[in-house]
Amino acid sequence: MKNFSRFGHLLILMFLLIFFACEEDNKLEKEISEIPVDFQIERFDEAFSKASINELPKLREQYPFILVDRIPDSLYIMEQQDSLQLVLFKEVAKKYPNLTEVEHDIKRLFQHLKYYDKTFSIPRVITATSSVDYRNKTIVTDSIVLIALDTYLGSEHEFYGNIPMYTTQNMETEQIVSDLAGDYAEKYTYQSQKKTFLDEMIFFGKQLYFKDKVIPFETEAIRMGYNGEQLGWAMANEYQIWTYFIENELLYSTDSSLPSRFIAPAPFSKFYLELDNEAPGRLGQYIGWQIVKSYMNNNDTPFLKMMELEADEIFKNSKYKPNK
Repeated sequence: MKNFSRFGHLLILMFLLIFFACEEDNKLEKEISEIPVDFQIERFDEAFSKASINELPKLREQYPFILVDRIPDSLYIMEQQDSLQLVLFKEVAKKYPNLTEVEHDIKRLFQHLKYYDKTFSIPRVITATSSVDYRNKTIVTDSIVLIALDTYLGSEHEFYGNIPMYTTQNMETEQIVSDLAGDYAEKYTYQSQKKTFLDEMIFFGKQLYFKDKVIPFETEAIRMGYNGEQLGWAMANEYQIWTYFIENELLYSTDSSLPSRFIAPAPFSKFYLELDNEAPGRLGQYIGWQIVKSYMNNNDTPFLKMMELEADEIFKNSKYKPNK
């Protein structure tokens, strides 16, 4: 009975800790939601698709970083009337008659960025088409955000037939704000080197943790760019993945093949074992994410300060130990 009583007290204590943590999170999110953010998405894709040759000079003035001076109006008109472009314009207009939900998510992203970085200024947010340049779906600068809507038409869209499935699975509307958060994460991430496998893991782990902070309203799967099954596999096999890295002495290895095996986008991670076909790609990023989470849970370091720390310092102070 005494053991049961102790167990019961422990459960109550755990429940209270979780309850108060959730209360704190809710309080923080309410505070962030009240931060003023004023912007509207500019539909360059629509304006360009409808512009006459007489209207192009005005568009040039508004978007000189898209309609550049060295290209004559006649070539832009040819591009506008190209059969592929006409189909792109049609499909984008059908998929995105409005961007109300996307704008709402981007506003929440900007609110979080302003909360954590008081110097952050709201950029212009502009949508365009890019002839399905899926390697550059979003572009972020200090003053401008560009979103190529033709790279977010849905994973099953006919335009994407020749693109690998591990890429098309993230060509969905809900991935837009995650991709933007990832672009901002790169801007805030500092590391003097990426020589070892550990350096690579922590570098991308920082960026995933950055997403945790600035888009907490999205799921972990969306932040990671996994589907639910892939995230479930990574979570269920975290201990085995980590054991493989340790037993094969990979952490401080400078083997140039490791990033392509475990860090870069790929259909699966390459352990060179039978389980490879089951394992999602980028598991090195996933483990780096868990290490950074562990560091932040065990150290009183401001979030943006952590983004500037060296990989070895984060790892040694993380107390990372996955559950069996």
